[in-house]
Amino acid sequence: MMFPATIFAGQRFAVVGLGRNGLPAARALRAMGADVVAWDDRAEIRAAAGDLTLAMPAMAGLDALVLSPGIAHRLPAPHPLAAAALAAHVPILSDAELLFRAVRAAGSRARFVGITGTNGKSTTTALLAHIVETAGMKVAAGGNLGTAALALPLLPDDGVYVLEMSSYMLERLARLAFDVAVMLNLSPDHLDRHGDMAGYAAAKRHVFDRQGAAATAVLGCEDSWSLEMAAALARDGAARVVRIHADPPLAALADARALPGAHNAQTAAAAAAAASALGIAQADIDAGIRSFPGLPHRQERVGEARGVAFVNDSKATNADSTARALGCYARVVWIAGGMAKEGGIESLAPYFPRVALALLIGRDAPILAETLAAHGVAHRIVGTLEAAVAQGWAAARDGAADTVLLSPACASWDQFTGFDQRGDRFRALAEAIVAKEAR
Repeated sequence: MMFPATIFAGQRFAVVGLGRNGLPAARALRAMGADVVAWDDRAEIRAAAGDLTLAMPAMAGLDALVLSPGIAHRLPAPHPLAAAALAAHVPILSDAELLFRAVRAAGSRARFVGITGTNGKSTTTALLAHIVETAGMKVAAGGNLGTAALALPLLPDDGVYVLEMSSYMLERLARLAFDVAVMLNLSPDHLDRHGDMAGYAAAKRHVFDRQGAAATAVLGCEDSWSLEMAAALARDGAARVVRIHADPPLAALADARALPGAHNAQTAAAAAAAASALGIAQADIDAGIRSFPGLPHRQERVGEARGVAFVNDSKATNADSTARALGCYARVVWIAGGMAKEGGIESLAPYFPRVALALLIGRDAPILAETLAAHGVAHRIVGTLEAAVAQGWAAARDGAADTVLLSPACASWDQFTGFDQRGDRFRALAEAIVAKEAR
Protein backbone atom coordinates (compact mmCIF):
# COMPACT_ATOMS: atom_id res chain seq x y z
CA MET A 1 0.00 0.00 0.00
CA MET A 2 1.03 3.59 -0.59
CA PHE A 3 1.20 6.17 2.16
CA PRO A 4 -1.36 8.99 1.95
CA ALA A 5 0.04 12.12 0.34
CA THR A 6 -0.87 14.28 3.33
CA ILE A 7 0.87 12.38 6.17
CA PHE A 8 3.47 15.10 6.73
CA ALA A 9 1.56 18.05 5.29
CA GLY A 10 2.54 21.29 6.99
CA GLN A 11 5.83 19.89 8.28
CA ARG A 12 9.30 20.94 7.13
CA PHE A 13 12.33 18.67 7.08
CA ALA A 14 15.95 19.08 6.07
CA VAL A 15 17.60 15.91 4.76
CA VAL A 16 21.39 15.97 4.84
CA GLY A 17 23.38 13.23 3.15
CA LEU A 18 21.79 11.92 -0.05
CA GLY A 19 23.13 8.40 -0.11
CA ARG A 20 21.35 5.06 0.30
CA ASN A 21 19.19 6.34 3.17
CA GLY A 22 18.97 10.06 2.59
CA LEU A 23 17.82 10.22 -1.01
CA PRO A 24 14.88 7.81 -0.55
CA ALA A 25 13.99 9.60 2.69
CA ALA A 26 13.86 13.00 1.01
CA ARG A 27 11.70 11.74 -1.83
CA ALA A 28 9.38 9.81 0.49
CA LEU A 29 8.86 12.78 2.81
CA ARG A 30 8.05 14.99 -0.16
CA ALA A 31 5.59 12.37 -1.48
CA MET A 32 3.90 12.39 1.94
CA GLY A 33 3.29 16.11 1.77
CA ALA A 34 6.27 17.52 3.65
CA ASP A 35 8.23 20.58 2.66
CA VAL A 36 11.73 19.16 2.11
CA VAL A 37 15.08 20.84 1.59
CA ALA A 38 17.96 18.49 0.80
CA TRP A 39 21.73 18.79 0.93
CA ASP A 40 24.87 16.77 0.34
CA ASP A 41 28.41 18.11 0.63
CA ARG A 42 29.39 16.29 -2.56
CA ALA A 43 28.58 18.20 -5.76
CA GLU A 44 28.25 15.05 -7.85
CA ILE A 45 25.64 13.65 -5.48
CA ARG A 46 23.68 16.89 -5.54
CA ALA A 47 23.73 16.79 -9.34
CA ALA A 48 22.11 13.34 -9.30
CA ALA A 49 19.32 14.59 -7.01
CA GLY A 50 18.16 17.45 -9.17
CA ASP A 51 14.48 16.67 -8.64
CA LEU A 52 14.78 17.84 -5.03
CA THR A 53 15.01 21.33 -3.56
CA LEU A 54 18.74 21.58 -2.92
CA ALA A 55 20.13 24.16 -0.52
CA MET A 56 22.12 24.48 2.68
CA PRO A 57 19.23 24.39 5.15
CA ALA A 58 18.57 27.03 7.76
CA MET A 59 17.35 25.66 11.08
CA ALA A 60 14.54 28.16 11.63
CA GLY A 61 11.15 26.54 11.13
CA LEU A 62 12.44 22.98 10.78
CA ASP A 63 10.49 20.15 12.39
CA ALA A 64 13.56 17.90 12.18
CA LEU A 65 16.93 17.35 10.58
CA VAL A 66 17.12 13.91 8.95
CA LEU A 67 20.82 13.08 9.01
CA SER A 68 22.25 10.11 7.13
CA PRO A 69 23.63 7.49 9.54
CA GLY A 70 27.20 7.90 8.37
CA ILE A 71 27.29 11.60 9.23
CA ALA A 72 28.32 12.38 12.80
CA HIS A 73 26.24 14.66 15.00
CA ARG A 74 28.48 14.54 18.09
CA LEU A 75 31.69 12.48 17.86
CA PRO A 76 34.35 12.53 16.58
CA ALA A 77 33.22 15.98 15.39
CA PRO A 78 29.70 17.09 14.47
CA HIS A 79 28.87 18.02 10.91
CA PRO A 80 28.32 21.80 10.80
CA LEU A 81 24.62 21.39 10.01
CA ALA A 82 24.22 18.90 12.87
CA ALA A 83 25.93 21.36 15.21
CA ALA A 84 23.55 24.08 14.02
CA ALA A 85 20.56 21.82 14.64
CA LEU A 86 21.72 20.97 18.15
CA ALA A 87 22.25 24.64 18.94
CA ALA A 88 18.77 25.50 17.64
CA HIS A 89 17.16 22.53 19.50
CA VAL A 90 16.01 21.02 16.19
CA PRO A 91 15.53 17.23 16.58
CA ILE A 92 17.98 15.06 14.64
CA LEU A 93 16.10 11.95 13.52
CA SER A 94 16.67 8.76 11.54
CA ASP A 95 14.41 7.70 8.70
CA ALA A 96 13.29 4.72 10.82
CA GLU A 97 11.73 7.17 13.28
CA LEU A 98 9.84 8.87 10.47
CA LEU A 99 8.66 5.53 9.07
CA PHE A 100 7.13 4.76 12.46
CA ARG A 101 5.39 8.14 12.57
CA ALA A 102 4.10 7.72 9.03
CA VAL A 103 2.72 4.23 9.72
CA ARG A 104 0.90 5.36 12.83
CA ALA A 105 -0.36 8.55 11.18
CA ALA A 106 -1.77 6.40 8.37
CA GLY A 107 -3.77 4.46 10.95
CA SER A 108 -1.88 1.18 10.69
CA ARG A 109 -1.13 -0.85 13.81
CA ALA A 110 1.59 -2.89 12.07
CA ARG A 111 4.19 -4.17 14.49
CA PHE A 112 7.85 -3.15 14.52
CA VAL A 113 10.84 -5.38 15.20
CA GLY A 114 14.27 -3.77 15.71
CA ILE A 115 17.42 -5.87 15.44
CA THR A 116 20.85 -4.66 16.49
CA GLY A 117 24.19 -5.95 17.75
CA THR A 118 27.79 -5.77 16.60
CA ASN A 119 27.66 -8.86 14.41
CA GLY A 120 24.94 -10.95 12.82
CA LYS A 121 22.20 -8.34 12.64
CA SER A 122 21.86 -8.39 8.85
CA THR A 123 21.46 -12.15 8.71
CA THR A 124 19.08 -12.13 11.68
CA THR A 125 16.97 -9.40 10.06
CA ALA A 126 16.75 -11.26 6.76
CA LEU A 127 16.10 -14.60 8.48
CA LEU A 128 13.29 -13.22 10.63
CA ALA A 129 11.67 -11.53 7.62
CA HIS A 130 11.88 -14.85 5.76
CA ILE A 131 10.24 -16.69 8.68
CA VAL A 132 7.44 -14.11 8.88
CA GLU A 133 6.84 -14.45 5.15
CA THR A 134 6.94 -18.26 5.41
CA ALA A 135 4.19 -18.00 8.03
CA GLY A 136 2.01 -16.15 5.50
CA MET A 137 2.21 -12.71 7.12
CA LYS A 138 2.83 -9.38 5.42
CA VAL A 139 6.39 -8.22 6.05
CA ALA A 140 8.75 -5.45 5.01
CA ALA A 141 12.45 -5.54 5.90
CA GLY A 142 15.07 -2.84 5.65
CA GLY A 143 16.72 -0.04 7.57
CA ASN A 144 20.47 -0.49 7.85
CA LEU A 145 20.05 -3.56 5.62
CA GLY A 146 18.83 -3.26 2.04
CA THR A 147 15.85 -0.98 1.53
CA ALA A 148 15.93 2.33 3.38
CA ALA A 149 13.25 2.55 6.06
CA LEU A 150 11.22 5.32 4.41
CA ALA A 151 11.23 3.44 1.11
CA LEU A 152 9.28 0.57 2.69
CA PRO A 153 5.55 0.25 1.88
CA LEU A 154 2.63 0.89 4.21
CA LEU A 155 1.63 -2.41 5.81
CA PRO A 156 -1.81 -3.33 7.19
CA ASP A 157 -2.57 -3.83 10.87
CA ASP A 158 -1.34 -7.44 10.81
CA GLY A 159 1.91 -6.60 9.00
CA VAL A 160 5.41 -6.64 10.48
CA TYR A 161 8.31 -4.27 9.86
CA VAL A 162 11.69 -5.91 10.50
CA LEU A 163 14.37 -3.22 10.75
CA GLU A 164 18.10 -3.66 11.10
CA MET A 165 19.19 -0.83 13.39
CA SER A 166 22.74 0.48 13.56
CA SER A 167 24.01 2.31 16.61
CA TYR A 168 23.93 5.49 14.52
CA MET A 169 20.22 5.05 13.77
CA LEU A 170 19.34 4.14 17.35
CA GLU A 171 20.77 7.42 18.63
CA ARG A 172 18.22 9.30 16.52
CA LEU A 173 14.91 7.89 17.71
CA ALA A 174 12.27 9.82 19.64
CA ARG A 175 8.95 7.96 19.52
CA LEU A 176 9.60 4.61 17.85
CA ALA A 177 8.87 1.77 20.27
CA PHE A 178 9.70 -1.73 19.06
CA ASP A 179 7.18 -4.47 19.77
CA VAL A 180 10.13 -6.86 19.65
CA ALA A 181 13.68 -5.58 20.14
CA VAL A 182 16.73 -7.82 19.61
CA MET A 183 20.26 -7.24 20.88
CA LEU A 184 22.51 -9.99 19.55
CA ASN A 185 25.97 -9.25 20.93
CA LEU A 186 28.41 -6.47 21.69
CA SER A 187 32.10 -6.15 20.93
CA PRO A 188 34.21 -3.03 20.27
CA ASP A 189 33.17 -1.21 17.08
CA HIS A 190 32.52 2.37 15.94
CA LEU A 191 34.30 3.70 19.03
CA ASP A 192 35.26 6.87 17.17
CA ARG A 193 31.56 7.72 16.94
CA HIS A 194 30.64 6.75 20.51
CA GLY A 195 33.75 7.69 22.46
CA ASP A 196 34.32 4.37 24.19
CA MET A 197 32.71 0.97 24.72
CA ALA A 198 30.31 2.33 27.32
CA GLY A 199 29.08 4.94 24.85
CA TYR A 200 28.67 2.31 22.14
CA ALA A 201 26.69 0.05 24.48
CA ALA A 202 24.50 2.98 25.54
CA ALA A 203 23.70 3.71 21.90
CA LYS A 204 22.75 0.09 21.28
CA ARG A 205 20.55 0.00 24.39
CA HIS A 206 18.22 2.54 22.76
CA VAL A 207 16.64 -0.35 20.85
CA PHE A 208 14.72 -1.10 24.07
CA ASP A 209 13.54 2.46 24.70
CA ARG A 210 9.82 3.01 25.26
CA GLN A 211 8.99 -0.71 25.33
CA GLY A 212 5.97 -1.54 27.47
CA ALA A 213 4.68 -4.65 29.19
CA ALA A 214 3.33 -6.11 25.94
CA ALA A 215 6.74 -5.86 24.24
CA THR A 216 9.56 -8.39 24.15
CA ALA A 217 13.30 -7.77 24.58
CA VAL A 218 15.53 -10.52 23.14
CA LEU A 219 19.19 -10.53 24.16
CA GLY A 220 22.17 -12.74 23.46
CA CYS A 221 24.11 -13.94 26.47
CA GLU A 222 27.56 -14.55 24.99
CA ASP A 223 29.34 -11.38 26.18
CA SER A 224 29.48 -9.38 29.39
CA TRP A 225 27.98 -6.21 27.91
CA SER A 226 24.86 -8.01 26.70
CA LEU A 227 24.54 -9.92 29.97
CA GLU A 228 24.66 -6.68 31.95
CA MET A 229 22.08 -5.14 29.65
CA ALA A 230 19.76 -8.15 30.04
CA ALA A 231 20.03 -7.96 33.82
CA ALA A 232 19.27 -4.23 33.83
CA LEU A 233 16.22 -4.68 31.61
CA ALA A 234 14.95 -7.50 33.80
CA ARG A 235 15.26 -5.23 36.86
CA ASP A 236 13.40 -2.43 35.06
CA GLY A 237 10.55 -4.81 34.27
CA ALA A 238 9.21 -2.76 31.36
CA ALA A 239 9.21 -5.54 28.77
CA ARG A 240 9.39 -9.32 28.80
CA VAL A 241 13.07 -10.31 28.61
CA VAL A 242 14.12 -13.39 26.64
CA ARG A 243 17.74 -14.51 26.89
CA ILE A 244 19.14 -16.57 24.04
CA HIS A 245 22.22 -18.76 23.84
CA ALA A 246 24.23 -20.14 20.93
CA ASP A 247 24.19 -23.59 22.51
CA PRO A 248 22.38 -25.85 22.03
CA PRO A 249 21.44 -25.04 18.42
CA LEU A 250 17.93 -25.41 17.07
CA ALA A 251 17.20 -28.75 15.42
CA ALA A 252 16.22 -27.03 12.16
CA LEU A 253 19.67 -25.43 11.95
CA ALA A 254 21.23 -28.76 11.00
CA ASP A 255 19.41 -28.57 7.65
CA ALA A 256 20.02 -24.87 7.03
CA ARG A 257 22.84 -24.71 4.47
CA ALA A 258 22.81 -20.89 4.41
CA LEU A 259 23.59 -20.67 8.14
CA PRO A 260 27.02 -22.32 8.58
CA GLY A 261 29.09 -22.18 11.74
CA ALA A 262 28.37 -22.18 15.44
CA HIS A 263 27.78 -18.42 15.50
CA ASN A 264 24.66 -18.84 13.38
CA ALA A 265 23.10 -20.77 16.23
CA GLN A 266 22.72 -17.39 17.94
CA THR A 267 21.32 -15.88 14.73
CA ALA A 268 18.73 -18.63 14.41
CA ALA A 269 17.88 -18.58 18.12
CA ALA A 270 17.32 -14.82 18.04
CA ALA A 271 15.13 -14.98 14.94
CA ALA A 272 13.17 -17.86 16.43
CA ALA A 273 12.61 -16.01 19.71
CA ALA A 274 11.45 -12.89 17.88
CA ALA A 275 9.16 -14.92 15.63
CA SER A 276 7.67 -16.67 18.64
CA ALA A 277 7.02 -13.29 20.26
CA LEU A 278 5.11 -12.35 17.10
CA GLY A 279 2.90 -15.41 17.56
CA ILE A 280 4.40 -17.53 14.79
CA ALA A 281 4.07 -21.29 15.21
CA GLN A 282 7.18 -23.41 15.77
CA ALA A 283 6.53 -25.40 12.59
CA ASP A 284 6.65 -22.21 10.52
CA ILE A 285 9.78 -21.06 12.36
CA ASP A 286 11.54 -24.35 11.59
CA ALA A 287 10.42 -24.23 7.95
CA GLY A 288 11.72 -20.69 7.60
CA ILE A 289 15.12 -21.56 9.08
CA ARG A 290 15.52 -24.58 6.82
CA SER A 291 14.55 -22.71 3.64
CA PHE A 292 16.46 -19.48 4.32
CA PRO A 293 18.53 -18.69 1.20
CA GLY A 294 21.16 -16.57 2.95
CA LEU A 295 22.50 -13.11 2.17
CA PRO A 296 25.12 -11.85 -0.24
CA HIS A 297 28.49 -10.95 1.29
CA ARG A 298 27.82 -13.07 4.41
CA GLN A 299 29.76 -16.31 3.94
CA GLU A 300 28.35 -16.45 0.43
CA ARG A 301 29.72 -19.37 -1.59
CA VAL A 302 30.24 -17.72 -4.98
CA GLY A 303 31.95 -20.47 -6.95
CA GLU A 304 34.08 -23.60 -6.99
CA ALA A 305 36.86 -24.79 -9.27
CA ARG A 306 39.02 -27.91 -8.95
CA GLY A 307 37.59 -28.52 -5.49
CA VAL A 308 38.46 -25.02 -4.29
CA ALA A 309 35.55 -22.97 -2.94
CA PHE A 310 35.45 -19.17 -3.11
CA VAL A 311 33.60 -17.66 -0.14
CA ASN A 312 32.55 -13.99 -0.03
CA ASP A 313 32.35 -12.69 3.53
CA SER A 314 32.97 -9.04 2.65
CA LYS A 315 30.46 -7.94 5.30
CA ALA A 316 33.03 -8.92 7.94
CA THR A 317 34.38 -5.44 8.62
CA ASN A 318 35.78 -6.18 12.09
CA ALA A 319 37.81 -8.93 13.71
CA ASP A 320 34.93 -10.37 15.70
CA SER A 321 32.92 -10.94 12.53
CA THR A 322 35.90 -12.51 10.77
CA ALA A 323 36.41 -14.86 13.74
CA ARG A 324 32.98 -16.29 13.03
CA ALA A 325 33.97 -17.01 9.45
CA LEU A 326 37.42 -18.45 10.18
CA GLY A 327 35.83 -20.77 12.72
CA CYS A 328 33.85 -22.47 9.95
CA TYR A 329 36.84 -23.78 7.96
CA ALA A 330 39.68 -26.13 8.82
CA ARG A 331 42.16 -24.59 6.39
CA VAL A 332 41.87 -21.44 4.28
CA VAL A 333 43.67 -19.01 2.08
CA TRP A 334 42.51 -15.82 3.76
CA ILE A 335 42.11 -12.44 2.05
CA ALA A 336 42.03 -9.59 4.56
CA GLY A 337 42.72 -5.89 4.83
CA GLY A 338 41.38 -2.43 4.22
CA MET A 339 40.87 0.14 6.96
CA ALA A 340 41.52 -1.66 10.24
CA LYS A 341 39.38 -1.17 13.33
CA GLU A 342 40.79 -0.48 16.78
CA GLY A 343 42.67 -3.54 17.99
CA GLY A 344 43.37 -4.82 14.49
CA ILE A 345 43.36 -8.61 14.16
CA GLU A 346 45.23 -9.61 17.33
CA SER A 347 42.04 -11.18 18.72
CA LEU A 348 42.03 -13.63 15.79
CA ALA A 349 45.20 -15.37 17.00
CA PRO A 350 43.32 -18.54 18.08
CA TYR A 351 42.23 -18.99 14.46
CA PHE A 352 45.65 -18.40 12.86
CA PRO A 353 46.50 -22.13 12.73
CA ARG A 354 43.66 -22.46 10.21
CA VAL A 355 45.30 -19.94 7.85
CA ALA A 356 47.53 -21.56 5.23
CA LEU A 357 48.30 -18.18 3.67
CA ALA A 358 47.04 -14.66 4.32
CA LEU A 359 46.91 -12.22 1.41
CA LEU A 360 46.65 -8.61 2.54
CA ILE A 361 45.08 -5.70 0.69
CA GLY A 362 44.34 -2.05 1.32
CA ARG A 363 45.60 0.79 3.44
CA ASP A 364 46.35 -1.07 6.66
CA ALA A 365 47.88 -4.22 5.20
CA PRO A 366 51.24 -3.43 6.88
CA ILE A 367 49.54 -3.27 10.30
CA LEU A 368 47.93 -6.66 9.77
CA ALA A 369 51.22 -8.04 8.46
CA GLU A 370 52.97 -7.12 11.72
CA THR A 371 50.43 -9.14 13.72
CA LEU A 372 50.68 -12.14 11.40
CA ALA A 373 54.47 -12.06 11.43
CA ALA A 374 54.48 -12.02 15.23
CA HIS A 375 52.44 -15.22 15.21
CA GLY A 376 54.37 -16.95 12.43
CA VAL A 377 51.53 -16.90 9.90
CA ALA A 378 52.51 -17.09 6.24
CA HIS A 379 51.39 -13.89 4.54
CA ARG A 380 51.99 -11.47 1.69
CA ILE A 381 51.05 -7.86 1.16
CA VAL A 382 49.54 -7.90 -2.33
CA GLY A 383 47.75 -4.52 -2.36
CA THR A 384 44.66 -5.14 -4.46
CA LEU A 385 41.78 -7.58 -4.40
CA GLU A 386 42.58 -8.58 -7.97
CA ALA A 387 46.07 -9.68 -6.96
CA ALA A 388 44.77 -11.40 -3.84
CA VAL A 389 42.22 -13.51 -5.70
CA ALA A 390 44.71 -14.51 -8.38
CA GLN A 391 47.37 -15.48 -5.86
CA GLY A 392 44.82 -17.09 -3.55
CA TRP A 393 43.52 -19.27 -6.35
CA ALA A 394 47.06 -20.32 -7.31
CA ALA A 395 47.93 -21.26 -3.73
CA ALA A 396 44.68 -23.16 -3.12
CA ARG A 397 44.87 -24.91 -6.48
CA ASP A 398 48.35 -26.11 -5.57
CA GLY A 399 47.05 -27.67 -2.35
CA ALA A 400 47.39 -25.01 0.34
CA ALA A 401 43.68 -25.15 1.23
CA ASP A 402 40.30 -25.96 -0.25
CA THR A 403 38.79 -22.53 0.48
CA VAL A 404 39.67 -18.99 -0.60
CA LEU A 405 37.95 -16.80 1.97
CA LEU A 406 37.43 -13.06 1.67
CA SER A 407 36.73 -11.99 5.24
CA PRO A 408 38.59 -8.69 5.51
CA ALA A 409 38.22 -7.79 9.24
CA CYS A 410 38.46 -4.19 8.00
CA ALA A 411 36.30 -1.48 6.52
CA SER A 412 36.40 -1.10 2.75
CA TRP A 413 36.35 2.65 2.14
CA ASP A 414 40.02 2.97 1.21
CA GLN A 415 39.48 1.05 -2.03
CA PHE A 416 35.71 0.59 -2.45
CA THR A 417 32.45 2.47 -1.91
CA GLY A 418 31.39 -0.13 0.64
CA PHE A 419 31.62 -3.79 1.64
CA ASP A 420 29.03 -4.64 -1.01
CA GLN A 421 31.14 -3.29 -3.87
CA ARG A 422 34.14 -5.14 -2.44
CA GLY A 423 32.13 -8.37 -2.29
CA ASP A 424 30.72 -7.89 -5.77
CA ARG A 425 34.23 -7.51 -7.15
CA PHE A 426 35.39 -10.66 -5.36
CA ARG A 427 32.42 -12.55 -6.77
CA ALA A 428 33.19 -11.37 -10.30
CA LEU A 429 36.84 -12.37 -10.01
CA ALA A 430 35.93 -15.80 -8.63
CA GLU A 431 33.31 -16.38 -11.31
CA ALA A 432 35.85 -15.53 -14.00
CA ILE A 433 38.20 -18.20 -12.61
CA VAL A 434 35.40 -20.76 -12.42
CA ALA A 435 34.31 -19.99 -16.00
CA LYS A 436 37.87 -20.32 -17.29
CA GLU A 437 38.35 -23.65 -15.54
CA ALA A 438 35.08 -24.96 -17.00
CA ARG A 439 36.21 -24.46 -20.62
